[in-house]
Order: sequence, then structure tokens, then C-alpha cells
Amino acid sequence: MDDEPGTAPAAPPDLSLSGRVAVVAGATRGIGLAVSYALSGRGVSIVVNGRDPVAVDETVTEIRGGGGYAVGVVGSAGDDGVAQKMVDTALEEFGALDIAVNCAGIAEPPGSTVLSITADEFRSQVDAHLMSAFHLMQAAGRVFVEQATGSIVLTGSAASLGMFGGSGYPAAKGGVNALALAGGADLADHGVRVNVVMPGAKSRLSTGDDYVAHIENLHRRGILDDFTRDAALDPAPPEYVAALYVFLASDAAKSITGQIYTAAGGFIGRYEPQQASFIAYREHQSTAPYTMMELADLLT
Repeated sequence: MDDEPGTAPAAPPDLSLSGRVAVVAGATRGIGLAVSYALSGRGVSIVVNGRDPVAVDETVTEIRGGGGYAVGVVGSAGDDGVAQKMVDTALEEFGALDIAVNCAGIAEPPGSTVLSITADEFRSQVDAHLMSAFHLMQAAGRVFVEQATGSIVLTGSAASLGMFGGSGYPAAKGGVNALALAGGADLADHGVRVNVVMPGAKSRLSTGDDYVAHIENLHRRGILDDFTRDAALDPAPPEYVAALYVFLASDAAKSITGQIYTAAGGFIGRYEPQQASFIAYREHQSTAPYTMMELADLLT
């Protein structure tokens, strides 16, 4: 529709990121690497984080070789102090911090279920996915609150819906979603944005014989339909989801916070806030608790 007579055309969204500074946890492989390259390509200076020092050095060298600015911090973002070191490094090396992205994560043990995973393996999943998100949100969030601006983008997973089985991985990713919603509400009044991307992309977590066997087994059991099985076995390259992370980091998304997005290839979706569907209601002041028979009538 044309603009109304006498009104100025709407201003284009501000997609400029040149001169900004970002910390990216899990930046050396897969989605994190694609996000780091995409941010650097728009003029963002990057603090590159990963557990493998060789991979960190290679990523920093690659970004610098392309004309960008990057430094590395080695360590698991799920460990105490690593996220804080990333934030401190950004401030020391580049004098600012504007964006914090968490793409850190590890694969669940092959064939893992709630019955087979060990307590230590479960804790490792929580540390790698949920604690890394917490540490990064807290360390970056303190800087962002003080300056009254900043964008935090966390990585969730459709596994949190239970549709891909597993145990520690979906539990930790569900925690990421809850953390983002709570953190987004806490920080909104301070001008700090928190959002989640639940990506579908080709990475070390979505390739290999163990992964294929897992997806095929879920399909045989009827947990995954044909479409979801085929999509899971043929994910698009991570560059297809990296653009959403970069957009959420930009001022064009300054009105967006507390949102959970999903992206895979050319598909982008947003999850609506969870709401309870109505089943029954009665005043507790004047009625007794529901009986077992009443609950059976209502719920079965």
C-alpha cells in the first residue's frame, strides 16, 4: 500500500553493525563459526571462544585474514570464569561490548535416554548448554545494564520439545528457553534484549552415523513423521541460520526481546508464549478439592 498523502515514507531498518563488539561462545565450529564470520563481515569485532585452542587460533586467524578484528579466549563457557574472561577481553581489547551470542554445546552420548545416561553425563549437558548460557548472560548482562543497551542471543533446540528423544540435551535446552524468557523480562527495563534461536543446521551435532541411526530410530518408533525425519537428515548449512542471529543483534531488532525463534534452511518460525488451555474452574473458597472421579471425568 502506498504511503498516505503528506506522510513521510517509513525509514529503512538500521542494519548497520560496523564498529560493534561481540563475544561468541562456541565460535569455532558449525553455527557459532558461521555467526562469527557473519558478524565480522558486517564490521563487528569478535571475541572468539572455544574449548580447542587450535580451533580458536584458526578462527581468529581466518577473521583477521579477511580484514576483520578478532581475539581468542580458550575454555568451556560452561565453566566458571570463562564467560567473564570473554567479556573482560572484549572491554580490554576493543573498549566496548554490544553483543553476546552463545552457540556453545556438546553432543549427547550416542543412544542416550533418561534410563541410560549417567549423572555425570547429564551434568555435562547442563554445563555445556544451560550453564554456558547463564554465565554469558550474567557476565555480559552486567555490562549491558550499566550502559543501558545490548543484545543477547542464546541457542536453543527443537529437542527441548521432546520430539528428538534424549535426556540431558533436551532438558538443558529447555532450560535455555526458560532462562531467556526470565532474563528477557528482568532486563527489558534496562534496554537489554534477550532472544533464543532454535536452529536446524548441518553441524557436528547433526551429522555422523550415530546421529543418522538416532533419527531413523525415532522415525521407526513413530516419534518423528516423514517430513521431520527428512529435514533432520538433510539440514541446510549453518550460514542459513546465522543471518537470524546477526539480525537479532542489530538495532533493527531493538523492539524484539523475550522471543523464541526457530530457523532451518529457508524456514523461520516463532513460538508463541505458552498458555494453559481451559479445562475446568470453580471457586476454592466455596468448594472442596476435585475428587479422583471428577478429575477422571475432566482429564480422560
